[in-house]
Amino acid sequence: MDNSPIVAVLLVYLGFMLAIGVWARRSHDSAAGYFLAGRKLPYWIVAFSMNATGESAWLLLGLSGVAYLTGLQALWVVAGETIGVALAWLLVARRLNEQSRENNTITVPDFLSTRFPAQGAPIRYVSVAIILVMACAYIAAQMLATGKAFNVFLGWNYSTGVWVGGLVTVAYTAFGGFKAVAYTDAVQALLMLFALVAIPVVGIAAIGGPTELWHGLQAIDPRLLIPWSVGEGKLVAVVAIASALAVGLPFLGVPQLLVRFMATRDTRDVPRAAAVSIVVIILFDVGAVATGLVGRILFPSLGDAEQVMPVLAQELFSPIVTGVLVVAVLSAVMSTVSSLLNLASSALVHDIYRKVSQRSGSSRREAIIGQWVTLALGIAGCLVALVQDGFIFSLVLFAWSGLGAAFGPVMLCTLRWSGTTGRGVIAGMIAGFFTSVTWALLAKSATFGLYEMIPASVASLLATVLVSRATAVDDQVGEK
Repeated sequence: MDNSPIVAVLLVYLGFMLAIGVWARRSHDSAAGYFLAGRKLPYWIVAFSMNATGESAWLLLGLSGVAYLTGLQALWVVAGETIGVALAWLLVARRLNEQSRENNTITVPDFLSTRFPAQGAPIRYVSVAIILVMACAYIAAQMLATGKAFNVFLGWNYSTGVWVGGLVTVAYTAFGGFKAVAYTDAVQALLMLFALVAIPVVGIAAIGGPTELWHGLQAIDPRLLIPWSVGEGKLVAVVAIASALAVGLPFLGVPQLLVRFMATRDTRDVPRAAAVSIVVIILFDVGAVATGLVGRILFPSLGDAEQVMPVLAQELFSPIVTGVLVVAVLSAVMSTVSSLLNLASSALVHDIYRKVSQRSGSSRREAIIGQWVTLALGIAGCLVALVQDGFIFSLVLFAWSGLGAAFGPVMLCTLRWSGTTGRGVIAGMIAGFFTSVTWALLAKSATFGLYEMIPASVASLLATVLVSRATAVDDQVGEK
């Protein structure tokens, strides 16, 4: 097969991403400019950027693969994500935007440590450590997805795909900062939306219509059409449904999404951004599930379910359109990787280096160091992806839950409960993080696959509340 049209589209796309990075460089007049786009992002950029970053490669490859294997059971994930996104905008976005402006803070560790100055240093170090560990795992999952996509679309060696996708993303992220991240996210979200509408629509037409799709799935396995048929026994079904619904909980607290709330140009823009974001998340997820269902009919014997979207794109469309769909998969990866790189870089440079060095007027120095840190983190993620043998969906959920459990309950308490203390915040972050990791590694298989976000969120919330109550007299309490 002649891959030159696909490669041509890919090169145009990569060039455009780098051009945005060059354009965005003009905002690097301060640390807030580099790491938070100067708090000047319009509502529609924030909405699309949040969805592109929150979804990542697990949407196009992971969720479509889950739908390929389990059928309508994947709709529980759609419901969970929709609820999670809506709650994030309702409970977190407005207050975080307002309070981060009042405190002049530009990262999540910065925000928490400023709210609780008596415990500022330990809060900063604990939060940065959690961010770095989970961001590396998350980045590796995205690089893994890059390798899979390039292998299917272009026949490239897996490792070549990892390096190409990784290094281009590192380049525009380091050069353009958060403004480049946000605006490239918006472009990437539109490409993802195109792919997740076009593929199922054309695929259903190729099958013969929705009725034929339904009958085809029924012929393959009737359980594909029963959303609650997820295993043997009611307990297994309840656990699986609860786990799918809980996938949306991290939207309330993962730092790479919270910074978008902080970067919104005006607090009054939050309702409009929320409306756009909720509609887009529904279209994203329903499209991914439909893609998996169509693929199960047209290609029922795929060895790797997470390749269903690339296979459909290659078989149903002309080379030029396939090139655009290749770019859509790469967009899903790059949007998340760039955000994670910016997140980890800001944590190291702004939250650690600036505090340790105690330099004043060092915004440009922070930007330069941030570029090198971004490069190092990107290369580390590529190296991990080269030795990681696992499913994108599972690896992303591991990192997604680790960040969400560590920061979600803590941020909700900080923003919504005046009784929160600095020691409570530290206890909540540690409890959420370690419960998530240990549950995923040691207890998940013994609990019918119960998603670690559920016990980890409960542990984090309890730790935050109980320790805050116990230390209310000693700690400086954060004000609402």
